[in-house]
Amino acid sequence: MGRTVYGGALAVTPYALPALRLEFMASDVHITPEGLEKVREEHDQLVSKQRPYIAAKIKAARELGDLSENFEYHAAKNEQGFIEARINELDAIIKNHVLIETKQSTGVVDMGSTVHFQEDGEDEETYRIVGPAEADPKAGRVSYESALGKALIGHKAGEEVDIVTPTSRYRVRIVGVD
Repeated sequence: MGRTVYGGALAVTPYALPALRLEFMASDVHITPEGLEKVREEHDQLVSKQRPYIAAKIKAARELGDLSENFEYHAAKNEQGFIEARINELDAIIKNHVLIETKQSTGVVDMGSTVHFQEDGEDEETYRIVGPAEADPKAGRVSYESALGKALIGHKAGEEVDIVTPTSRYRVRIVGVD
């Protein structure tokens, strides 16, 4: 069963996940419902369309004869390896997911919160605090494990927060929390 995190509390969601295999990724993967849906869509695309397409390419390349000097065969096998690795990664995310659900805003930054903040003299920035599997700073999503995410969690609007990265240190003022 998948689990859901509500502001740090854990609840079991009412649906069962399919039995998926992947031994190497046993830890929880925190992800928003939207992020999980994107992962499932990508997984379905790779399994139902890309995998059969690559299998057909490999079959066609085998029919060309000598595999030792067959570039098409080796390129298709290489592509198959990348696709299978990604499918395994997505399987692990689906299997080990813990949903980050946003609840009624308490005004305190937590996983799932959207935070508006400003650095001195700069424009306001907005980021949603998500799990590492769906973090994409250019798209406005930062991981709760990142320096920014760690620093913002637990603070509220009006507070100033020091952000410490391996190469710099700066201060931001939280303007709002959704």
